[in-house]
Amino acid sequence: MKTTRNTTAKTAVLEVFENSKTALSHTEIQKQLNDVCDRVTIYRILDRLVNDDIIHKISNLDGTVKYAKCNHSHQRVHIHNHAHFSCENCHEITCLENVKPSYIMPQNYKVNEINFTLSGLCPKCLNSNI
Repeated sequence: MKTTRNTTAKTAVLEVFENSKTALSHTEIQKQLNDVCDRVTIYRILDRLVNDDIIHKISNLDGTVKYAKCNHSHQRVHIHNHAHFSCENCHEITCLENVKPSYIMPQNYKVNEINFTLSGLCPKCLNSNI
């Protein structure tokens, strides 16, 4: 089994996630890293962090992929079947851990993953429009 190393780039990417309350795209992460590494290295780090269950991937309504830090690492086996909120104004995506999606599946289907995204205005944008 290959062990992971903590490189300067990986440490910088993890720090970006520690300082963010919302999901981030590759481009947003790259801007915050100030040329610590190239874009391909960032993709590799993101893939490794997703595989290691440190972050999870979110597909936005417009097809943009964003990444968010996992907040439930204390669980032995954790899944990312929680809702996300996509703000139509500022385009931030937030994980909603306390909102549990509900659905009814027809017989003979097995759900492995849920991508449940709510869309509207976040509290910051809603309050600024009043």
